[in-house]
Amino acid sequence: MAFFIFLVLVLMVPSSNAQWPPSPGYYPSRKFRSMSFYQGFRNLWGPQHQRVDQNALTIWLDSTSGSGFKSVRPSDRGYFGASIKLQPGYTAGVITAFYLSNNEAHPGFHDEVDIEFLGTTFGKPYTLQTNVYIRGSGDGRIIGREMKFHLWFDPTKDFHHYAILWSPKDIMRYPRKSATTFPLRPMWLYGSIWDASSWATEDGKYKADYRYQPFVGQYSNFKPAGALPILRRRADRYRRLRTGRGG
Repeated sequence: MAFFIFLVLVLMVPSSNAQWPPSPGYYPSRKFRSMSFYQGFRNLWGPQHQRVDQNALTIWLDSTSGSGFKSVRPSDRGYFGASIKLQPGYTAGVITAFYLSNNEAHPGFHDEVDIEFLGTTFGKPYTLQTNVYIRGSGDGRIIGREMKFHLWFDPTKDFHHYAILWSPKDIMRYPRKSATTFPLRPMWLYGSIWDASSWATEDGKYKADYRYQPFVGQYSNFKPAGALPILRRRADRYRRLRTGRGG
């Protein structure tokens, strides 16, 4: 059965057993082609904790390091999805993330849209947290938004598809009210797994326990479908100007 969350992101579980009518989230994903990891991404950190097998990426955290990856190109809007499978058991303190950011281009003054899975203890469900930060701020009242969901399905049993849908007018139900409260600058798509013991699980009550390492996150079915990559759009505009067809 396919599910859909109308908030900051599109969240959809596998559609192989989908019943009709499918949820609204069923359609956006099918409009975009999947790509392999190496077609659209590169390792960002922790290369020794990253492995690609048959277009599925596995990253893991142990007591020595975590790992992260980044898209090759930025975009300023579009559909950004991936299928993700999380680790069962004790994962407290561990964050598995999939997000948009321009932190490297604008350190300390960046925009970010997050999908974060907050690790948990035995017998408790994962918490999915979404965040929107604008120019380094996210107070949740005027600028940005933070929301948490206790997942009603088991994200460790199978791959489930998660996505951010970013248009010039909104990020799902986070509307563009002004240029100062909405991300307008290009962002890159990232994924990572890392130790956030200070806050991730019940406000830091439970920490990462490396007796249960490695902590693993798996990603596949990448769909980083920006409306147009920034460099390609600029090239197209330059080409039109050169041929006298306007901007």
